[in-house]
Amino acid sequence: MREIVLDTETTGFDPLTGDRLVEIGCLELMNHIPTGRNFHRYLNPERDMPEAAFRIHGLSTEFLADKPKFASLAEDFLAFIEDSPLVIHNAEFDMKFINYELEKAGKKAVPMQRAIDTVIMARKKFPGSPASLDALCKRFGIDNSNRTLHGALLDAQLLADVYLELLGGRQTGLTLGAEETTTAGMNFAKRATPKGDRPARPPRPHAPSEEELAAHAAFVAKLKDSVWLQ
Repeated sequence: MREIVLDTETTGFDPLTGDRLVEIGCLELMNHIPTGRNFHRYLNPERDMPEAAFRIHGLSTEFLADKPKFASLAEDFLAFIEDSPLVIHNAEFDMKFINYELEKAGKKAVPMQRAIDTVIMARKKFPGSPASLDALCKRFGIDNSNRTLHGALLDAQLLADVYLELLGGRQTGLTLGAEETTTAGMNFAKRATPKGDRPARPPRPHAPSEEELAAHAAFVAKLKDSVWLQ
């Protein structure tokens, strides 16, 4: 099963009021395991960077000035994600920006149904608890010490770990383990000695000793309305 963990950075909160994408980070999961393949691009937003956004991700107007515009890499982005489910933290936000940029580039929007929202997953699993990426990293013991600023690829890497934990933890080998156990059982069955050829073993003693019986009687005598005396 192929999935894409995706994160973005932007100039603000709403593309309909002039905000734009400035960074996309995606990494590929196969059966919930990162394959090492990723898609990471900085983008020229064709506008100035607001100070509030710069404080979050540290991407300045000057740094982004020579970066490609989204339209020039839209095909590469779509080729990477293919038709795979998209694992996103607060999917509505990222999908809103991605689809705005895709439509602006003359491409079809990505259906919201393809998004797996890890915020929703976290709130269902831990009702009333913080569901931010940092809070979930802390809950699951995931090292996010390098996250001094937001970054799309770094956040996607952290989110991949969080997603695995939300699915039930790092137990991806359970199926293999079950197969190995089954195989081992089959091998043991093949090696087992036929019942008629097994050596007889003396029965194990299970009866209580005299000392144990005496201790039990003394304990029962101290009980009021003991069932053992009825």
